Amino acid sequence: MAFIPPETLDQIIAANDIVDVIGGYFPLRRAGGLFKALCPFHQERTPSFSVNPRLQIFKCFGCGAGGNVISFVRDYENLDFPAAAKKLAERAGIRLEQGELSPEDAARHTLRRRLLSLHAEAADFFHHQLVKKPAAQIARDYLKGRGIGIEIARSWNIGYAPDGWDSMREFARANGYSAEELIASGLVKVPDQEESRAAGQAASSQRQSRFYDAFRARVMFPICNDSEQVIAFSGRVLDPDAKAAKYVNSPETLIFTKGAVLFGLHKSKRAIIEKSSAIVCEGQIDLITIFEAGVHNVIAPQGTAFTDKQARILKRFVQDGEVVLCFDADAAGLKAAERSVTALLGENLLVRVVEMPAGEDPDSMIRSRGAAAFIERVTAAKNFFDFQIDHLAARPEFATPGGRKQAARKMAETISLITDAVLREAVMNNVTRRLDISTQEFVRLLKAPSPRKAAASDEAALTDAPPAPLDHTVRLLALAALHDAAARKWILAEPWEKLLKNDPETALLYTILSAEFHPDDPASVHTLLASLEPAEEAAISGLLAEKPLANAMSVANDCWRELERRRIRRRMEALLAMLKNPDLDPAQQIKLHEEYLSLKDQL
Repeated sequence: MAFIPPETLDQIIAANDIVDVIGGYFPLRRAGGLFKALCPFHQERTPSFSVNPRLQIFKCFGCGAGGNVISFVRDYENLDFPAAAKKLAERAGIRLEQGELSPEDAARHTLRRRLLSLHAEAADFFHHQLVKKPAAQIARDYLKGRGIGIEIARSWNIGYAPDGWDSMREFARANGYSAEELIASGLVKVPDQEESRAAGQAASSQRQSRFYDAFRARVMFPICNDSEQVIAFSGRVLDPDAKAAKYVNSPETLIFTKGAVLFGLHKSKRAIIEKSSAIVCEGQIDLITIFEAGVHNVIAPQGTAFTDKQARILKRFVQDGEVVLCFDADAAGLKAAERSVTALLGENLLVRVVEMPAGEDPDSMIRSRGAAAFIERVTAAKNFFDFQIDHLAARPEFATPGGRKQAARKMAETISLITDAVLREAVMNNVTRRLDISTQEFVRLLKAPSPRKAAASDEAALTDAPPAPLDHTVRLLALAALHDAAARKWILAEPWEKLLKNDPETALLYTILSAEFHPDDPASVHTLLASLEPAEEAAISGLLAEKPLANAMSVANDCWRELERRRIRRRMEALLAMLKNPDLDPAQQIKLHEEYLSLKDQL
């Protein structure tokens, strides 16, 4: 990890108010002197994530996450510490000077920075091609036919990938990017045998150059993160007769995880927060058309259905609001809606479904009938369960007892995804009324509600289990040392190093006492937190978020004496064990016995 001087860290933290920074990612609600929200680091139904503006720290009392503003950005954006500090330094206009990095951190940090820079330049390159180059006329005509003129293309930085094998490659090389960086970005591909056979002689000639452009003859839509940095691309093919996929997305890279990004969120998150409602459409052009028509609370997944991670991201913005699915009016659109519901209901989000006219999508409807017609459809969107029942009831077999029972099973399968008991019962009552079956009969079809299994890589982050609690005595001493200057001074006057140093149970207290920390100085809080490993940082943030002890000096005295008593008892137990050794010579026996009696007097 890079060495960043404490005074620089203090400057970065002081210049980035934690409420403003976290509030830029998802909404915070004031609760007295604190701000609260649903935790972004684990699944929960009631807010346990707290932000303290006085101390400039955050803490989740559900999963244990905690720290200062740099820690939050590091964990939320999955950055290393230097990258998080640099991001906040840039936000505040602070020049950041770093010391030496470990080889691994240095390589990762440099590659991440280079990939972000490469994607930004690639987006400008593609946009320049679209706006200026004669060969891009086919792309301009296509966009014009979809109602997207130059001004809208400029607003969304839409571009065009030339119909060649090396345009992007040569542009990047000319701008100083290495072959390794290009390959890591996903903007180029290394040909394999199958691709070479499919592409014939053209690909064969490119093998000599080792790699070729991944996007060719496509309209290019930049995919941005919450900070409006380009992290990937989605390219739409222009040739209607092409055998290639209609849309191709960048592969997953160091800066892009497909299932963890929502297209358009960097532009729409404020509107989503304000309305507590998100409209979900299928593709980039649908989203852009809707947004430019004045409906700004709209996003699109990178694909046709939500992932669990995308649902958790959206939950942070709508919280107790709703998600309105607006997919195409065909069998594929219906399947996409049903697949999306699995993730959304798992987050206890209210889901409605817009029913589009046959053969229409949001883009075509807005261009042919205007934004008002689309808004009317959104307003009239049905609750997902009513939507699902209507589709099941439209089938001929629904009129038969067997068909009705099959429909009930299908509905029960979906309702079983709801983990909130109140919402689950309300939905179940409505469904049993619509299906005209008894509640008791329907309940037998339900599966027991249980949280969805997270992917193995996310298990640690998604658990609701609280961290292992501190020993009560150690915890009280830690609170006294963190909140009360007089109590801290008293403890430091005791032989604390000797008592605490080799005891794992008191390791956190040893860390607190070892630090140059002053309870009345918020700047020293952040210097302490910045020096810790994540687990210690989270634990100390939690202690800082608690109320100070009413009688800290008295508590510190009592608890310290209890630690001393524990040390004496442990030594006495060890002496008794040694005295039971039959091979002990008399002189050793007398010496150990005298020590035991002395300790007993001390106790």
